[in-house]
Amino acid sequence: MDKCAQPFVNNKKRGDFMSTGRFVDLIQKKRQGQTLTEDEIKKMIEDYVEGAIPDYQMSAMLMAIFFQGMNREEATAMTLAMRDSGQVVDLSAIQGIKVDKHSTGGVGDKTTLILGPMVAACGVPVAKMSGRGLGFTGGTLDKLESIPGFQVGLSQEEFFAAVEKNGISVIGQTGDLAPADKLLYALRDVTATVESIPLIAASIMSKKLAAGSDKIVLDVTTGSGAFIKDLDQSKELARRMVDIGKGAGKETVALLTSMEEPLGRAVGNNLEVKEAIKTLQGQGPEDLEEVCLALAGMMLSLGKGISYEEGKKEAKEALDSGRAWQKFRAMVESQGGNLSYLDDPDLFPEAEVICQVQARERGYIFSMDTEKIGLASGILGAGRETKEDAVDFSAGILVEKKIGDWVEAGDCLATLCTGDLERAQKAEEVYLNAVKISGEKPEPVKLIVDIIA
Repeated sequence: MDKCAQPFVNNKKRGDFMSTGRFVDLIQKKRQGQTLTEDEIKKMIEDYVEGAIPDYQMSAMLMAIFFQGMNREEATAMTLAMRDSGQVVDLSAIQGIKVDKHSTGGVGDKTTLILGPMVAACGVPVAKMSGRGLGFTGGTLDKLESIPGFQVGLSQEEFFAAVEKNGISVIGQTGDLAPADKLLYALRDVTATVESIPLIAASIMSKKLAAGSDKIVLDVTTGSGAFIKDLDQSKELARRMVDIGKGAGKETVALLTSMEEPLGRAVGNNLEVKEAIKTLQGQGPEDLEEVCLALAGMMLSLGKGISYEEGKKEAKEALDSGRAWQKFRAMVESQGGNLSYLDDPDLFPEAEVICQVQARERGYIFSMDTEKIGLASGILGAGRETKEDAVDFSAGILVEKKIGDWVEAGDCLATLCTGDLERAQKAEEVYLNAVKISGEKPEPVKLIVDIIA
């Protein structure tokens, strides 16, 4: 029997559509803007993962969702079905309330390396599963692996033991986590349906809910370097994910943070680790510290039942006292990392080619196309286009001038680090096109744009 003609379900008690037994009828139902039931969505995800629904039919369903959208109940049902398509981690063996953090991504985002130790130092366990990056730079795992010896592939027993001992551990996601999301994302990528708010929300939240934490803080970036650049759409995504978290019984809060310029001044793997070290030692960029304190403060608020302001105060004290720095060291040592690189960051390998991007006119840095700056870092070798690509840990960008800074012609806008001169020359042109210089001084960048709870 051809796959598209196979029975979708054989249960006439579930209503008119379910009695027809044809997936094409479900596609038509959504195409016409009708609401899918929880049973229909659950069966759809189960059958697709099992291979009973072919890609061409699921592509049609994704396109119908793209144009018709999903309401709160549909999005929650789809997220939970995706979560339940694989392993759901049970963190109950770890004492305390576990609070997870997820960022929708950006340029120079090394917040996990800083806020995780802050939160752990204040008594809230951080049992985090992170991913690798595609595109601009590596993900959190790549950044940590730029510390020689650091191991992200711990067993569950080792992971739990590390969290119990140090209050924090960051490891790679298991391949059994929300497999439906991996299948659907690959299909969305080739069918131009990635930019669907309900599908984005379901993708993110299915993995977060499967990771097992008790509560969730979302860092939803917005602006030129964010996945979703429009503020209203960013707010809609944040609301969707908060609603899904609530529907799943998990207290969830979203902070909208600005990505109108790179976060901090380092873009690239070991460059960002070195900046994280400076920040944990109280010498980091103000914008990076502000965002990390806000996110850590919210995690502590949820984890300890205190106010957001009290949470930020506790996080700041952990940073200023050095307790967060000691937690970071403990995590690195526990996972095999060489502490000498933390004690002397000059030991990290430097790029073979280091050159400056010089301003071609005078004025204020009025705006930055942060996505283009991310592309420049990718050209330098800091990221990967496919999962199999190798990352150059030493490649990246040091941003010397940011929005609101005055520059003269010839001043250094950024320092490029790479292993190839031709890459540097290409990245230089991209970077120059990303920076707008004007005689008018811009408004300061508002880092914490909104909070949605």
